[in-house]
Amino acid sequence: MPDTQTVIIAFLVTLGAGLATGIGSLLAFYRKKTDAKFLSMSLGFSAGVMIYVSFVEIFPKAKDNLGGDSKAYLLATIAFFVGIAIIALIDKLVPSAENPHEVRDVSDLNDEANKKSLMRMGLFSALAIGIHNFPEGLATFMAMLDSPTLGISITIAIAIHNIPEGIAVSVPIYYATGDKKKAFKYSFLSGLSEPIGAVVGYVLLITIFGSSLMIMGYVFAGVAGIMVYISLDELLPTAEKYGEHHLSIYGLIAGMIVMAISLLLFS
Repeated sequence: MPDTQTVIIAFLVTLGAGLATGIGSLLAFYRKKTDAKFLSMSLGFSAGVMIYVSFVEIFPKAKDNLGGDSKAYLLATIAFFVGIAIIALIDKLVPSAENPHEVRDVSDLNDEANKKSLMRMGLFSALAIGIHNFPEGLATFMAMLDSPTLGISITIAIAIHNIPEGIAVSVPIYYATGDKKKAFKYSFLSGLSEPIGAVVGYVLLITIFGSSLMIMGYVFAGVAGIMVYISLDELLPTAEKYGEHHLSIYGLIAGMIVMAISLLLFS
């Protein structure tokens, strides 16, 4: 079982990743125009990091923890797709007024817009993002406990894609209420589900199953599935929507290269 200091550091890093939604909220207030090209490359970069690390680092680690043989490979594969099924089910069941990850240009919103509708959209976005962030928090936390290098890389990737989520929550609430503090508060709260997910998931795992390698193997394989799903279902489609196709792919490749170099240097 990890020592107390390691657990605290892992929690603080996960907290930082979750609160990146607050950065998105601030950017929405103080930046005149969303840089779509930069957003597209950033989201592609984040997807590249998460996909590469899932297949190259996390899944093999899961297989090793489960025994490293052909049976372990089968179990890890099943756990991988169970992770995908869990996040897909969450994605299906979470209510949303509109796409919670859509970044809106403030020029599309005017004084005659229905403020109740905007408020509802912002609140539903906060709810949807909060639920989606729950398993991401567990993924970041578990990675930090296992390897600080791996954990920091995943933290950066998740923080990058949490920024536009903060924009998605804060902009409609701000235009509905005219209150920057209220908009920031809801954006901030949606990010808090990430460290909460880390703590709840970790406590349940340790309390129910202990700290056996096999349990960690199943968790890592499931986390890999969750991260791949998020990348393919959320990050890349959003990256393409707000930029040119090739920009998102360039970002994807750059993310993979950076992740590969960091693993080579610190392995």
